[in-house]
Amino acid sequence: MTTDINSVCTYCGVGCDITAVVHNNKITKIYAQSDGYVSRGKLCIKGKYGFDFVDSPNRIRTPRIKKSFIEKNFDALPTELKARSKRLIPLDDIWYESNYEFATSLVAWKLDVLKQQYGRYSFCATGGARTSCESGWMLQKFTRETMESPHIDNCARVCHSPSLKGLKTTIGEGAATNPYDDIFKSEFLLVIGSNTTDAHPIVANRMIEASRDKIVDIAVIDVREIHLGKFAKYNAVIPYEANLLVLNMMAYVILSENLYNTRFINTRCKGFEEYKNSILNDEFANPKFFEKLKGYEDLAQLIPVIAREYATKRSMIFWGLGISEHIDGSKAVMAIANLALMTGNIGQTGAGLMPLRGQNNVQGTCDVGCLPYYAPDYQTPQEIGLMTPDLINAMLDGEIKSMYIMGEDIAHIHPNQNKINKALDNLEFIVTQELFMNEIANKSDIVFGVKSAYEKTGVYVNAMRRLHLSQPLVECDLPDDWEVLRDIENKLKGDFLYESSEQVWDAVRADVSRYKGASYMKLSKHRSKGMQWPIDKDDTPILHLDDFRTDDGLGNLTYNSYILRGQIKEILDNCESLKNHFYLTSGRVLVHYNNSAQTKESPRLNEKHPNDILLVSIDDQDKFTSSKVVLKTQYGQSAPLEIKFSKSIKTGTMFTSFHHAKSKINYIFGDEADELTKTARFKSLKVEVSSDEC
Repeated sequence: MTTDINSVCTYCGVGCDITAVVHNNKITKIYAQSDGYVSRGKLCIKGKYGFDFVDSPNRIRTPRIKKSFIEKNFDALPTELKARSKRLIPLDDIWYESNYEFATSLVAWKLDVLKQQYGRYSFCATGGARTSCESGWMLQKFTRETMESPHIDNCARVCHSPSLKGLKTTIGEGAATNPYDDIFKSEFLLVIGSNTTDAHPIVANRMIEASRDKIVDIAVIDVREIHLGKFAKYNAVIPYEANLLVLNMMAYVILSENLYNTRFINTRCKGFEEYKNSILNDEFANPKFFEKLKGYEDLAQLIPVIAREYATKRSMIFWGLGISEHIDGSKAVMAIANLALMTGNIGQTGAGLMPLRGQNNVQGTCDVGCLPYYAPDYQTPQEIGLMTPDLINAMLDGEIKSMYIMGEDIAHIHPNQNKINKALDNLEFIVTQELFMNEIANKSDIVFGVKSAYEKTGVYVNAMRRLHLSQPLVECDLPDDWEVLRDIENKLKGDFLYESSEQVWDAVRADVSRYKGASYMKLSKHRSKGMQWPIDKDDTPILHLDDFRTDDGLGNLTYNSYILRGQIKEILDNCESLKNHFYLTSGRVLVHYNNSAQTKESPRLNEKHPNDILLVSIDDQDKFTSSKVVLKTQYGQSAPLEIKFSKSIKTGTMFTSFHHAKSKINYIFGDEADELTKTARFKSLKVEVSSDEC
């Protein structure tokens, strides 16, 4: 029997509508309907071909319990669990296979023992951005109510937490303001810190189409030349860690040339005069600064041109992790919002602010409260917990004893992996819910295999606040993420009485006012299009039409000064050390997604990028005598990486992806992070290069 089933893509934050062709409970093809609202009839290579993971023989089909865990805990086990543990079936030298009921009983017992022994603050949890809102909400509820711990976080910690912080500070809401299709109603697009064609290709399709049709002009600002730049009117290749510097320069031009929107500022903003004086008196804000920066002199003329176009046209700003993954990421987002507030490029069709979220449900996971400082609906929690980097320190200090992980490979995608591995080794108990035995699953004591997004019902929220109700493409007898949490909780307290994902969703809607009107019935009627929160009777495509979501309804112009450092300081000082090291940035490639847990199970994808590659400027070719090098920092070193020389990379700089754990890319990053959200500085790292170990 063959059927076509509609749902939503499991990969990036674009959230494309998909249709799967299913034959005898097996996906044979995925495509987009020609009238798809998000997809517009097209899918990227991951969405189209990246479904082999569903039937992969590497899926976790039964719970696994580490043999060493049973050995360490055997004498302390209750009589019944002790007797049943003797009947466990060995899977290999490391793991036992277990039935589901015993595994949940064992987890409940150990969590309770550790809570009684070390107290409620000894437990932490992270995850949720790869699964549904129902499961993310359940994880924070389990953490805060069942385990009575405030320590809940998610992978936004390593991506767009600065976007949430920066936008909440300035306009009161940390989410995208407009639909993607407003690209066609805009006149000018500023794309900064986003390799959109690789990371969010279906959004990039709109940009390219609008440019080709001469609807919009595009300016691209990045540390390297990217594919989108071929369709841009302006391409600005900037130094490393220069985002805030450049954005303040744009503000300087707008203010000094009186290009700001006085009426909008007077009626909808506050703090303008103070902000204006700060920018105009900032020693780094004049674009002429670049006249003395060797290799980047053209920016002195180019930045003012971009600023003028942005200020005088109906404009949108798109950004990615190239903005947020810096020590001043939150401040750079505030600077982006400042530009929109000054010019009135917000709160209208074709003008707004668009953070391009990474994970398929990282927006929803934050909405439902998987953050240490936000309860569901961005309310202040009863207790504020620790952010993930602080949790790592607390593990090393012996204060955190147990960790529950739901779909986040903390042993791969987070920075300073040597430190993280030491911290994880210091824990007494790790529980993971996953599809595959990735790095963190292999370090865990008990692992539950769970349904994938293509095997369950649930709500996902994309990067433009659009809720999609997924439905199963194939049947699967594994539990959903929320079901595992429910069944463990029922052996601890017995308060989670949910029998279906819809019951959980109704509880979510009671907690999250943004979702109030988004019943399963309503979302199912809008399955292909989705609905943008806040949702009551109708949805809300554009935010901030009349006022901002701040306490007084006004936008808050917030000045932050650039701090001279890194590559720019070394160029100005003409440092000899520039000849002995490189500046590295990391990011995604089109065919893989994050830790490649799902994409590497699809041969058509993995064969295109089976290893992480190091891109090096062709102008630096004479500095290399080997085809492979190892990157080193004070924190660790990478595995040998194959070099590919490229014209798109600026001399003295490098780029690599981080998809394959075997590359050990995140072993070379340290604790340097955004000062407000502790999001790692993945986009700028000074590295030494060695070929001796290749």
